[in-house]
Amino acid sequence: MEISSRSSETCPCSSSRSVRSLLCKVYCHIFSQKGERSPQLVISEQDLVDALDQGGCDLEMVRNIIQGRELPADLRSQVWKIALNVAGKGDSLASWDGCLDLPQQELIHNRCQQLIDQMEMPKEEGVSMIVDLEAVITFYCKSRNVTFAPELCWPDLFKALLGLQLLPSDLYNCFYAIMNKYVPRDCVQKGRPFHLFRLLLQYHEPELCSFLDTKKVTPDSYAISWVSSLFSSHCSPAVTQAMWDVYLQQADPFLIFFLILAHQTQPLFLYVIEMLQDSPVYLEAEDIEDLFSLAQYYSNKTPLSFRKENQSLFGSSLVALKEEDMDLSQVLCLPVSVPELLQASQLQTEGVRFFVVDCRPAEQYNAGHLSTAFHLDSDLMLQNPSEFALSVKSLLEAQKQSLESGSVASGEHLCFMGSGREEEDMYMNMVLAHFLQKNKEYVSIAKGGFMALQQHLADVNVDGLDSGYVHWIISTSGTQGNLSPVADAANGEDGKGMKSLVNKMTFALKSKSVNVKEKVISFIENTSAPVDRISFTLPWPDKGILDRHVSSSDRVGKPYRGVKPVFSIGDEEEYDTDEIDSSSVSDDDRREVVNIQTWISKPDVKYHVSCNEVKETGHMFPSHLLATATHMYCLREIASRKGFAYIQSRQALTSVVKITSKKKHPELITFKFSSNNTEGVEVQATERYLIPNAGEATKAIKQQIMKVLDALENS
Repeated sequence: MEISSRSSETCPCSSSRSVRSLLCKVYCHIFSQKGERSPQLVISEQDLVDALDQGGCDLEMVRNIIQGRELPADLRSQVWKIALNVAGKGDSLASWDGCLDLPQQELIHNRCQQLIDQMEMPKEEGVSMIVDLEAVITFYCKSRNVTFAPELCWPDLFKALLGLQLLPSDLYNCFYAIMNKYVPRDCVQKGRPFHLFRLLLQYHEPELCSFLDTKKVTPDSYAISWVSSLFSSHCSPAVTQAMWDVYLQQADPFLIFFLILAHQTQPLFLYVIEMLQDSPVYLEAEDIEDLFSLAQYYSNKTPLSFRKENQSLFGSSLVALKEEDMDLSQVLCLPVSVPELLQASQLQTEGVRFFVVDCRPAEQYNAGHLSTAFHLDSDLMLQNPSEFALSVKSLLEAQKQSLESGSVASGEHLCFMGSGREEEDMYMNMVLAHFLQKNKEYVSIAKGGFMALQQHLADVNVDGLDSGYVHWIISTSGTQGNLSPVADAANGEDGKGMKSLVNKMTFALKSKSVNVKEKVISFIENTSAPVDRISFTLPWPDKGILDRHVSSSDRVGKPYRGVKPVFSIGDEEEYDTDEIDSSSVSDDDRREVVNIQTWISKPDVKYHVSCNEVKETGHMFPSHLLATATHMYCLREIASRKGFAYIQSRQALTSVVKITSKKKHPELITFKFSSNNTEGVEVQATERYLIPNAGEATKAIKQQIMKVLDALENS
């Protein structure tokens, strides 16, 4: 494949790392290991023939002989059947009556004709294949209750299979095995596989991911056919067969995600945005080895949770997704399981290692935290931005020093840990968004937070506190280096066991300035009330004062002129767990573009303030909050069009039922909207804004609400 070189100015997402240099790095990583094969290894075809002739040959034996290389054409069908575990399998078509009577039968026949025409077969051979192909597709649709449609991509899988000259029974068995094991479920617009791939792209190539996001190019807009057909829809049969030779040997269903990722790093992909979907057509057989080497490189740099947490993507299409599977479209970054975090800290050199960042408040961190975790108080992002910036700088310096010193807490990959409570982790999400917006690679989040860590350790700690698992969680006091005796006892005689990150980072930063060191220590070990116990048991320790959310039933004063209060203004300690994020506005409203100054200058605008809209994910968007005589508007600025904005939200003032703020962050204002009905007040939408002069804003909006209520009463 010939790839033209262009300057980095051609594309915003170009980076200094070229495909060639990255491949060199990959080869150094793969082939420098002792005992591994060299790139020049040639398959001994006779060894493969002998193994197949002897019978009893399995996939492991085939792998040892082929070692990831392209197969000889005359042996491909035998090896593929072994790799797909269908060698010697019975005839699934035998029980079928052979009736071609589906409502979509004409569509199926035309699609079969189209596939055969694309393969440019001799006419007589093509006619015979059309008959077999139509029978296989019809039987599959009937047996799996699939409605055939012209836009389906999986029929392209037959392009590679038809060239093997298989019997109809073997053709069906191979096709079914590929569909069942290698084609992910839910390959549709906004389907789960494409949300998962975007998280993977963001993890490894954040700059490219950000570029595509700004262009509103989502993975499902170009990769549905790639995933559904394992690249066969756009690659020639010869290239597809060469690709599948390696793919089936790997026997890894998740490899498709890494192949797409490897393909996306090629400059051609970056420059021709409008031709993304057809870009695999430029692949040639000689590109396959490099493509898989790069895919394997990405795979080795990816947390194992990527596979373990998404096993339900593969398998029978009749099996539904588990209810507990998270909505990946709402996930801020790649989630990592707590067991993997613990296992990774025991690794020496191989595998993914994590630098854990605990973003909980200082009192929770001091009560108990992972012994290798760095503390970054997420509240500082709003309370003291300059202090937060310095702490982030210290965090990155600590990560660098820990890697250089070989600390047990070191890791190239950042994993952020919150409390595990959605309402408490909003500030951690803002910190995460900060790192993602800086295009920091290898950023992940601990799934379930510290609560999941406690639960996991409680589950495995069946023998009580004397178990070896205790040392994972330690408590800290207000003085430097005062650690739990249990944590100290867990250290090995050689001093290389589990130690608190306080000591690790203090040692690593001795050569740095005193100021930087003090900042790191202050965030790792906060000088709040000392806690001299291990925070290990579930549930969490009770707080001295229970947090209480302002309720619509609270009496906040006398009713306004006999009218039942429709909103309240008060301090907010916790967000309701069932509140709805963002406003319930139509898609047309969201797409409406307006001139900001024109809207601000409208005569009916009673109040205006510049602010930031805050989403639950932590993302903040520069916005403008406007109040008219009857409505409240949010205009979100368009980064690419200065002076213009989208109408992000339009809410009637009479629908405001609650305006609350955080005691710690009075500038963060939450508006809750509803409509009164006979059954009472039900919150239908929630919006949050970071307003510099929040008191003035809430007062102005309150006055407008009162005027509206007054007018309604007198009407």
